[in-house]
Amino acid sequence: MSRLPVVAVVGAPNVGKSSLVNRIMRRRGAVVSEQPGTTRDRAYNRAEWAGHEFTLVDTGGMEPSAKVGLEALVTLQARVAVEEADVVLHLTDARLGVTEADGAIARELRRARAKAVLAVNKLDNPADDTERHRFYALGEGEPHAISAIHGLGVGDLLDVVVALLPDYEPDAETEVPRLAIVGRPNVGKSTLLNRLLGAERAVVSERAGTRRGRRGDRNRR
Repeated sequence: MSRLPVVAVVGAPNVGKSSLVNRIMRRRGAVVSEQPGTTRDRAYNRAEWAGHEFTLVDTGGMEPSAKVGLEALVTLQARVAVEEADVVLHLTDARLGVTEADGAIARELRRARAKAVLAVNKLDNPADDTERHRFYALGEGEPHAISAIHGLGVGDLLDVVVALLPDYEPDAETEVPRLAIVGRPNVGKSTLLNRLLGAERAVVSERAGTRRGRRGDRNRR
């Protein structure tokens, strides 16, 4: 089958990536919490905007300075998503301003193959988006003002994203059977998933409760 174009949503922890994914998908598929680090693996969802279909990838918070531990594993998952992507949507938080993590992520994205689009989240007042101007300092071009919670600016942002996607001609597709792996915490579900897929799709940690939410569909080559 033809490969759908891939859009990866990345950013520092707790900037609203899963909220944005839910807004784009028009459903609450990703777990959203005020607690940083809720999303840890990368999740694939089939999305559509203005007649353009693409694979939308939700990721955990990138912490480029993390070298060991769970934070480093989550960051690795996000980096894999960047490598797979045609367009990377770098999400930041207007309330926090430009952070050291934002700068480190921007530097990584400048070295990536994918095109990067910068969005500034949590600008909930449509009459005042002046805070976005501070994010020009990241060197990623136009900072697009959005509120993922309220949906403000998300349509305009998606117009920019889909304009950068490569052409895609859909093939006739065959329905793929779905398999769910369930069990008690820390019995090895993510390890089994990684073994079946032959890739590190899920974060594996000795800490119980590492997996949260559910992973979406992956469009296959």
